[in-house]
Order: sequence, then structure tokens, then C-alpha cells
Amino acid sequence: MIPEDLRYTAEHEWVAGGADGVVRVGITHFAQDALGDIVYVQLPEVGSAVSVGESVGEIESTKSVSEIYAPVGGTVSARNEALGDTPELINSDPFGAGWLVEITVVDRGAVDGLLSAGAYRELTEG
Repeated sequence: MIPEDLRYTAEHEWVAGGADGVVRVGITHFAQDALGDIVYVQLPEVGSAVSVGESVGEIESTKSVSEIYAPVGGTVSARNEALGDTPELINSDPFGAGWLVEITVVDRGAVDGLLSAGAYRELTEG
């Protein structure tokens, strides 16, 4: 369950888009599976500037609390408000309705530097 058309980070986040300067970010199936039942999500405010690798929020599950890291630098242009009432969307649809934030990227080439689906598969299966 690793979509081929996305890019990934070693912190188990996925990144979609980027051609128009905006990317959508979420956590992978692998990450949500490891976390277990997600009960709360803290996301950055729209308009927040973020840097690569910076903690931008938290995901709390019945097992633990995990940081969300910015996979690219830029400005938060949207956040998934639905997660406030239904954080379990991350468990049921991590690559769809369970997305976290959208970021207007500073460097469009940064997405190309992330892991391909094949490289992420090696990381999680190797």
C-alpha cells in the first residue's frame, strides 16, 4: 500500500503534487498502522511558515504521541479541518480524506529530492 505517484520521507510522510507550487502532506499507511487508533491531531495554523524537518504538529493515538514534520519548506495554505472531529480518517484513508496540510512550497525542486515509492518501500520492508 505505497502509491507510486507520491513522494515520501523517512519520517513516514507522503507528499502529493507540487507542479503548481502547492503540495498536500499526510502520513503513510505504514505510519498510521504503527500508531494504532488515532484520537487527536494538532495541525499548524494556515499562514504559518514551515521549514524542512521542523515539527509542525502532533498525532496522538491510543499508543503514543508522534510529531508531524514538514517535508518541505514554505507556508501552510490549508489544513484538514475534518480531522478535528474525525481524526480516525487518518486510519481509514491515510492517502485520501486523512490528509493533514497543504503547503505552498518555497523550492518546487524540494519535492523531487524526497524518496520515491520504491525507495520508501525499501525503507519500510528492508
